[in-house]
Amino acid sequence: MSRKGKMIEEMIDSKYLNEQMKLLIYLPEAFSPMNEFHLCIMQDGDDYYQLGRVATFSDRLHDDADIEDTVFVGIHYKDKYDRRRKYHPSGEEQEAYIQFLANEVIEKLDQVLPNQQLISRALMGDSLAGTLALITAIKYPNLFSKVIMQSPYVDEVVMSSVKQATQLHTLDIYHTIGALETNVQTLVESDVDFLTPNRKLKEFLEENGGTYTYKEIPEGKHTWKYWQQDMPHALRTMFE
Repeated sequence: MSRKGKMIEEMIDSKYLNEQMKLLIYLPEAFSPMNEFHLCIMQDGDDYYQLGRVATFSDRLHDDADIEDTVFVGIHYKDKYDRRRKYHPSGEEQEAYIQFLANEVIEKLDQVLPNQQLISRALMGDSLAGTLALITAIKYPNLFSKVIMQSPYVDEVVMSSVKQATQLHTLDIYHTIGALETNVQTLVESDVDFLTPNRKLKEFLEENGGTYTYKEIPEGKHTWKYWQQDMPHALRTMFE
């Protein structure tokens, strides 16, 4: 099926990461920078386009006027080890990657898409990418006002960052976790319980956050099957 929107590719020679990074930008069919629009920046970008079907859902939701004009930006990783270094809360390159997002990605997108009509910037991610979305928005709430995190990895480092955040109330957060995510296989561990720490995070965000949507998926596991199924609801909730 042909896409209605337009996919464009931009490259960044990152001084923070010392490598060339690719942005895959999906513009809705009737997009004009003269009209108001949202930006949704996705880590695990290729996965969101291929497994999450973001471009397909974008076409459908824009056609049905279920969301306001939203531009999707995908940024991918080299391999699973590179992903962990950049996305994990204790990853060796996480701080450099956050600086890349806050400085170089924003600068590039402002060049490609003039931001005078920009309504909001969102960060979206699954698992470790969801963790990164939350941590980055906490550090730069003036740049990223929305977070979509699907089954984020939550540990003491994450909870400490959330509890120390001073602008948490300014963020609009969409948070999902599967009820069956109690024995997840990660790169370095097996049988990791994602559900319990996500419930603890939920309790804190409900008490201390701003606009907050939490969804526990009854049969949900730590796979793209469930993240994809919830994608239209997530996008409508955040961009309608």
